[in-house]
Amino acid sequence: MLKATSKDKERIIEILVLAFGENHSVNHICGNDEVRIRLLMEYAYKMCSSYGKVFISEDRNACALVLFPDKKKSTVKSLLWDIKLALRVVGLRNVFNVLEKEKQIKKYHPHTPFYYLWFIGVHPLNKGTGLGSALLSQVIADAGLMERPIYLETSVLRNLGWYKRFGLVTYKELDFGYKLFLLKNNAPS
Repeated sequence: MLKATSKDKERIIEILVLAFGENHSVNHICGNDEVRIRLLMEYAYKMCSSYGKVFISEDRNACALVLFPDKKKSTVKSLLWDIKLALRVVGLRNVFNVLEKEKQIKKYHPHTPFYYLWFIGVHPLNKGTGLGSALLSQVIADAGLMERPIYLETSVLRNLGWYKRFGLVTYKELDFGYKLFLLKNNAPS
């Protein structure tokens, strides 16, 4: 696993757009619109580059975006990113629904610093090759070095078993018209 550089940005966004095109949670925000999904992934990339970590596999076919919510600052730049997200991705009619969803999720996050695995994805041509598992193992090791528990969500039922193999447990299930599973590991918090 490598720390991504700005040269990796387009590849990371490409992987995530392809990996999350059929994701219920992403489609709830983006309406299954590839342009809007791309804009969401660009936003997530910027946020994680500024307030977290962005990883890419050595072969550049898998990536992970990690955010440290305690490091996130409100700046003019981040405010502009938020406005662009609201206008171009979420849409004004849907902003309050998305904000309510985020509020419900954050209610179950710890008040101490944690390692938020926002997105992890593998290029569809490389699914089933072990790339995602190798990357997740390294992400878990990185969180351990930082002594931060990992938190994440998934709306993909078949991913629950995969996360469980890595010691992540479902601690809450939310219903937004689709099931959203909140997961964490049992690292010290």
